[in-house]
Amino acid sequence: MGKFLLFPLLWWLFGNPFIAIIVLLVIVYFIDRRFIGLTPSLVRPFKRRSQIAKLRQQLLLNPGDVTAKQDVARLYMEKKNYREARKWLESIGDVMEDSAEFWNDLGTAYLHTGDKSRGEEAILKGLSINPRVKYGQPYLRLAALHSTGDTDKALHYLDTFRQLHSSSCEAYYRLGTIYEQLGRSNEAAGAYREAVDIYRSLPKYKKRQERKWVLRCLLKKRQ
Repeated sequence: MGKFLLFPLLWWLFGNPFIAIIVLLVIVYFIDRRFIGLTPSLVRPFKRRSQIAKLRQQLLLNPGDVTAKQDVARLYMEKKNYREARKWLESIGDVMEDSAEFWNDLGTAYLHTGDKSRGEEAILKGLSINPRVKYGQPYLRLAALHSTGDTDKALHYLDTFRQLHSSSCEAYYRLGTIYEQLGRSNEAAGAYREAVDIYRSLPKYKKRQERKWVLRCLLKKRQ
């Protein structure tokens, strides 16, 4: 109700309904970014571009900086440039053999560049090192990979994920969406309920990170 009461006030204040709408949208955006996070950040792409430029400059001075290469790859993955991310990750494979996160990132890059068999192999290698890497989300990625082809394999990965008892609301949201793809509406609803239950048990600092995912689960439950 607050936004409906605010609009007439802004209209009166600025004397123009179009300006009032723009100001209202800006207010809603900043409230969302501060407390929820459903809308994308408008400044993040510029920050990411700046970070990539700095890291690449750093690598010109120190080509052997493995951490910088991994950071560059993750930034490229964030902007969905998986081909560039793959190039950087492959360049550090010989020194990251024991890193579960590295194998998960490399496998994800393979999946998004059309190399599905190598992607699954790399992700499974990461999970063999640490089954709880990324709160178990790699299992969901593999389940999604097989959700339209090999249903039994997809369900196997989903069952394995559930055994981890992940504390990530995002992971349970994605679990629910995959169950929906498989036509298992009851399991999907259960996954969304679990996300809500998990959110209630999280510490305050963690709730800020997970809030947008639990809201999406609540919206799914009402559909």
